[in-house]
Amino acid sequence: MGTRAAAILAGAVLAAGAAVPAGGRGEEWIPLFNGKDLKDWKVKIAGYELGENFGDTFRVENGILRVCYDRYGGAFRNRFGHLFYKDELSDYRLRVEYRFVGEQLPDGPGWAFRNSGIMIHGQTPESMTKDQSFPVSIEVQLLGGKGTGERPTANLCTPGTNVVYEGKLYTPHVLNSRSKTYHGDRWVTVEVEARGGSVKHFVEGEMVLAYTDCQLDEKDPDAQRLLRAGRPKMLTGGTISLQSESHPVEFRRVEWRKLRG
Repeated sequence: MGTRAAAILAGAVLAAGAAVPAGGRGEEWIPLFNGKDLKDWKVKIAGYELGENFGDTFRVENGILRVCYDRYGGAFRNRFGHLFYKDELSDYRLRVEYRFVGEQLPDGPGWAFRNSGIMIHGQTPESMTKDQSFPVSIEVQLLGGKGTGERPTANLCTPGTNVVYEGKLYTPHVLNSRSKTYHGDRWVTVEVEARGGSVKHFVEGEMVLAYTDCQLDEKDPDAQRLLRAGRPKMLTGGTISLQSESHPVEFRRVEWRKLRG
């Protein structure tokens, strides 16, 4: 091979290698959050109409997606909120970096201290009632430590849903993961792999929880409405949303990649 041909080939190999992202397998991580504004996202806060961002709860400042309560007049009043991505997704890997900051509103529930979540396989915000606190979904619960003791993150919560865990239908609302506890205001990376109704949770690259057969809970009133409207019982995809539960939280990365095969 001549010198010029070898140089061209070498350049092509380097270019191809540079195009493969850190996520691997040549599949690019696609940002869902642009770092500038809430374009492509929809706000739904309990007690308010879709699109009404009460108190500027969800906002973007200095490239960070922030969930804030400084304009709530000092009271949360069960105004649980969710920020929905515009499209429904299936068969994906989702990556989020979050941290808890500041103080919880004094009337926030005790369980909501340093508590937020990533809702997946969710209903659309348009299908929620005005006063509905949580979308029917699978929640990847995000928790921060209390300074002492253990408090794992990336747990499972099931608003209006059930899953199969270790071969059996799991009906309690919460299933703890095997993650470490993360105290203080540090950034934590959580990934969610959703292949149809099979889901895995990862924290800082370590798998901490896995379950299958995500499904609507036929005993739940909100799920019953969806079933009557024709939504299949078994969940293989749906909306993605981020929670507002009375404690300030920040997100600096929200991205996904499509899973193949």
